[in-house]
Amino acid sequence: MFADVVKVKIKAGKGGDGVVSFLRTRGNAKGGPDGGDGGHGGSVIIVASHNTSTLSRYRASKMWDAEDGTNGDSNNKRGKGGADIELPVPPGTVIMLGDEVLADLEKEGDEAIIAHGGRAGFGNAHFISSVRRSPKMAELGEKGEAKEVTFELKLVADVGLVGLPNAGKSTLLSVISNAKPKIANYPFTTLEPNLGVVDIDDGTFLAADIPGLIEGASIGKGLGDDFLRHVERTKLLLHIIDATSDDIAKDYTTIQGELKNYKVDLSSRSQIIVLSKIESVPKQDIPAKLQALAKASKVAKKNIHTISAVANMGLVDLLRATQKQLQIIRAQPTEQKPEEMPVIRLDDSSMWDVRKRGNTYEVTGTEIEGFARRTNTDQYQAVQRLRHILGRKGIMRQIVRLGAKAGESKIKIADKEIDF
Repeated sequence: MFADVVKVKIKAGKGGDGVVSFLRTRGNAKGGPDGGDGGHGGSVIIVASHNTSTLSRYRASKMWDAEDGTNGDSNNKRGKGGADIELPVPPGTVIMLGDEVLADLEKEGDEAIIAHGGRAGFGNAHFISSVRRSPKMAELGEKGEAKEVTFELKLVADVGLVGLPNAGKSTLLSVISNAKPKIANYPFTTLEPNLGVVDIDDGTFLAADIPGLIEGASIGKGLGDDFLRHVERTKLLLHIIDATSDDIAKDYTTIQGELKNYKVDLSSRSQIIVLSKIESVPKQDIPAKLQALAKASKVAKKNIHTISAVANMGLVDLLRATQKQLQIIRAQPTEQKPEEMPVIRLDDSSMWDVRKRGNTYEVTGTEIEGFARRTNTDQYQAVQRLRHILGRKGIMRQIVRLGAKAGESKIKIADKEIDF
């Protein structure tokens, strides 16, 4: 089953805990601290790969966890780092967190770390100093990042075939490329985009058959809203119009309206207009249909292609015109963003804030909360170290200003409470 939008829960690995340990041997009964650090938690990495063409595997399994780091050990042994988990997605996949774009993996090999593994805790050997010769504390490992993200696939094709249902898009793609789409004489035969490689003369391009659009597709009617996203990345559109239609002009304006009303205006994208299925209408009726289409599109009749995919009429001319237009588009210089002057930004990770909640003083701040999460509150020296850090940063002074009283007040940081 084809899947182009799927929600996935991901969780990076927890960092391993540091340990409290002292060297004890037959010849050295009171050796120094030798507790090792934990291992870092594994991260979740998304990789664009041509080895997969859909997101279906993530519809079947929606929870993906990286490996936890292991705890440290005596004899200064560091814990093993948790293995990263790599999730392959098709090129053209966008990773979203709500409305925020975390990564846009457009080409093969693009990758992004979406959830970082937790930081490992230090063992007691790390805390030896000139005034602390025998530390009896170690840090806890931090939890890895956990998120629910959306994978959204936007096919990366040079040419997109658009048109109303049953306009002949799938038949055309099956004749000009190696694609084998489902074809039948009823609307909405195509329920998923199809890709095909088209060879013409010495050139090659990738074409995508976009499932049929209807009026209101841009706001979710029919199937179009689900698949218009695949048009976003195409360089050129082949706008296919069914020659057997009773209202050629309306068919054209309907699709143009949906392209324009989509969240990204696609109506100005380079287009080649194609009148298809000419084998099914009397030859003498074709000029009038071309005239109606030319009037609606404001494109000269000579620039509108007439084809029959089943009878192999007009296809070579159409493909050569498509290849020529692609060459023109590719030769156009890409828009260069003006070079920005470097901006020096302050690192706000060390900033903090204290708020009084009754007799509890809540401390927030990226750096100080990290210290608190790694503090084992069951260890006296670890709590004293956290107090020392609070004092060194001026946080204790602010807590006193807000009215904290020894023996009565509590300090809360990162869901942990200690006595003031």
